[in-house]
Amino acid sequence: MDQSTQSIFLIIFVGLAALAMLIQSVVLLGMFFVARDLRAKILKIWPEVESIVAVSRRTVERVEKQVEKIGTTSSAVLDTTKQQLGKVDELLSDVSTRAKIQMDRAELVLDDSMTRIQQTVAIVQSGVLRPIREVHGILSGIRTAIAYLGRAGRATVDHATSDEEMFI
Repeated sequence: MDQSTQSIFLIIFVGLAALAMLIQSVVLLGMFFVARDLRAKILKIWPEVESIVAVSRRTVERVEKQVEKIGTTSSAVLDTTKQQLGKVDELLSDVSTRAKIQMDRAELVLDDSMTRIQQTVAIVQSGVLRPIREVHGILSGIRTAIAYLGRAGRATVDHATSDEEMFI
């Protein structure tokens, strides 16, 4: 390329750069005006924002205190609950042990009672029922003897023959 062409390109590029800078400065100037208007609007509501922030800080401080109280109270309640559960566990263990001991005692009393009942039944059988059986046997013998003696004589021949035929 020759020198004149280069100088034309240089002028075009310098002109483009100047135009870009001019557009950039107009954009920056527009941004300045928008920022100034925005600053004015923000400054109008700034006292309200500061009061809201102050109220929020106080609320957060109160909430922190309450959360701390709740945490302390919860910890105390959990400790008390642990202690009470320990006592309940001891009580249940004691009740269980005592109930087992009482059941063992009741079983021993029941076994002893059953043994005594069996002994009583044996005594009743040997002391009352045996003599009754013996008296019943004696009375049966006496009744048979009376029946035999009270019979009128011997059996007839027909009766004896009938008895012999049945025997054969």
